[in-house]
Amino acid sequence: MVLKAPGILTFMVSIVLTVTVLIMKFFGAEIPFLIGNEFWVLLLAQAILVLGCAMRGL
Repeated sequence: MVLKAPGILTFMVSIVLTVTVLIMKFFGAEIPFLIGNEFWVLLLAQAILVLGCAMRGL
């Protein structure tokens, strides 16, 4: 399996989700859908990034 750089959209979605969780965790922001699901959102962001690196076309 050959890894490649993810597409810009994949990278940006991952970064936005990760930064959102970090802001919630360290600055106390409350986003209704994400409250209590920070771990799962962070896991989703990293899974999107890994899939973007492993699969062609993402």
